Amino acid sequence: MNAFQQLEPNRRNSLTILFGSGLLFWASIASLLPTLPLYVEDLGGTEAQIGLVMGAFALGLLPSRPWLGPLADRRGRKLVLWIGAAVVAIAPLGYLAIESIPLLMVLRAFHGISIAAFSTGYSALVTDLSPPQRRGELVGYMSLVNPLGVAIGPAIGGFLQASLGYTPLFLMSFALGFLSWLTLFAVEEPPREVAENRGDRLNSERSESFWRLLASPQVRIPSFVMLTVGLVFGTIATFIPLYIKSAKIDLNPGFFYTAAAIASFSLRLFIGRASDRYGRGLFITGGLICYLVAMLGLWQAHSPIDILGAAFVEGCGAGTLIPMMVVLMADRCQPHQRGRFFALCIGGFDLGIALAGPILGAIAQDVGYRNMFGIAASMAAIALVTFVTQSSQTVKQSVRFALGRSVDVYAVKNGL
Repeated sequence: MNAFQQLEPNRRNSLTILFGSGLLFWASIASLLPTLPLYVEDLGGTEAQIGLVMGAFALGLLPSRPWLGPLADRRGRKLVLWIGAAVVAIAPLGYLAIESIPLLMVLRAFHGISIAAFSTGYSALVTDLSPPQRRGELVGYMSLVNPLGVAIGPAIGGFLQASLGYTPLFLMSFALGFLSWLTLFAVEEPPREVAENRGDRLNSERSESFWRLLASPQVRIPSFVMLTVGLVFGTIATFIPLYIKSAKIDLNPGFFYTAAAIASFSLRLFIGRASDRYGRGLFITGGLICYLVAMLGLWQAHSPIDILGAAFVEGCGAGTLIPMMVVLMADRCQPHQRGRFFALCIGGFDLGIALAGPILGAIAQDVGYRNMFGIAASMAAIALVTFVTQSSQTVKQSVRFALGRSVDVYAVKNGL
């Protein structure tokens, strides 16, 4: 019997509905992935402007994380989830009317708030509803909303845009976001505190600075690794459609995201359960290796098979790394800190995405899209070396943890 079947009925029902809401949310986001860069290009945008518009998404993510994380801890996960779903429904309506590059940047920044809110609230609520001893397994199952949404969204979005134009695409994205918002009303959020411990928890929150947590060793290295991976992911999300077009490779860009999502989905079915047994470090290391191999593959790609192969390996990396980082952060904090810990760690990923568009877009103008992915491979190598050597208190302990040979010394026992 898996961990989901062993849950109490009310928790199982809440997780099921939450899964549906998350699937709709990510399908709304992902439906625009292969088409927005082309939309900006059709409006006359240059490579650098495309990078600025796409990177502006994270300009909404970054400033909103510092208040959304603590808000999830103080006022509850559902409120933050509602904010994210509302923004993801409203933003596509703006694309129907806006044809100015500067205004598109503003709209993309607003759209970015959606992921900051939804991902923080979703991760924290899933962790709240999961029994500690089966946390990795349940987080792995619930994280399937991302690859499923990314598998469905781009394929449908690319088809709608190619056959009917941009307007039906933006309307579909709105409808998916609105349905995600509606389903959240049926989710039950468990109590986050015991009455007699309320005073201690509030005192702890007052004494903890959101940004001071970033200096703590249990948060700093995962956040840096996610920052570097965010640069790599942002390069993929922004420039894959343009790379395929410039390389004259006969492939629908949406299939890249679909292939990556299939690989990500397949791994998440069992990676979480395995991490409960063998530890998180081994699988984070494996995910980083996958990102390195995928970027090297894109650097040398010359055919649709090459592109799809790199997509599959990248999907393996995302399917392993991202849920394992969520579980690692859950292991390393108390329940009342989860919103802030998740916001900081995932915020590193956001910052990488924000920097990837403008920085790599400018680099692409000088060296071309192909060599840009060679640079992204070096970024993945930096993330891998950093995690393997710095994830614990000493280099030796870090290597052992990264290879699954020792426990996480930063894990909080009573947080498990």
